[in-house]
Amino acid sequence: MRPLLKLAKIKRSTYYYWIKQLDRPDKDAELKVLIKEIYDENKGRYGYRRIRDELVNRGYKVNHKKVQRLMKELGLKCMVRMKKYRSYKGKVGKTAPNILDRNFKAEKPNEKWVTDITEFKLFGEKLYLSPILDLFNGEIITYTIASRPTYSLVSEMLEKSFERLSDDDELIIHSDQGWHYQMKQDRHVLKEHGITQSMSRKGNCYDNAVMENFFGIMKSEFLYLNEFESIEHFKQQLEEYMFYYNNKRIKSKLKGKSPVQFRTLAQSAA
Repeated sequence: MRPLLKLAKIKRSTYYYWIKQLDRPDKDAELKVLIKEIYDENKGRYGYRRIRDELVNRGYKVNHKKVQRLMKELGLKCMVRMKKYRSYKGKVGKTAPNILDRNFKAEKPNEKWVTDITEFKLFGEKLYLSPILDLFNGEIITYTIASRPTYSLVSEMLEKSFERLSDDDELIIHSDQGWHYQMKQDRHVLKEHGITQSMSRKGNCYDNAVMENFFGIMKSEFLYLNEFESIEHFKQQLEEYMFYYNNKRIKSKLKGKSPVQFRTLAQSAA
């Protein structure tokens, strides 16, 4: 044994320490099972921070660095990282000032919404998705999806979203300068509902960074992690993902709650 230890340049004490460790049971075995369970439940969408938050929700107090280390030992990685639809066609109507001005914090629901359009390519076809996101809790208020980026993509989305508003709401809705949002019809229907319109500066994606971030997450967690049998199957799975995103997917900045959980708690405390 001594010649082998000498050859490997390992001290006898170090050798016997590791032999002892091999005989000991894994004190983190239960935690590893839970981490793998949470990871699989969320189809690899959670990184170590959100897994740590979910462990806390389940009554386990654990440091996020430990979760990161155990995930590394288990070979678990968050399966995440991203075509932006360019809807700007010059000035086809009236643009609005950038009232939001990158102030992405909202104190209550239905105070600040952001919207945009993104594009998918599936089965040789294009699909266009138009959602509205509430800056209070990151919740997707509603969305529309169509094979052509016509004005109805936005108008139908707006009509559905108005169901969430009450007479007391004073809402700002922010978008880029896409032609849909410059249309006279769009401006008229917003004014009719007492909604203030805000637009990003031309060519400045950071003015609507929250919406861009949502598209990145959704494409990474949904589009790139799934295989679809048809356009209809894609739409069904998208509906399921949107429900998951609003009701199940927890966020650190929402104190480990999902968007709907966070809004419900806020409204019950008001």
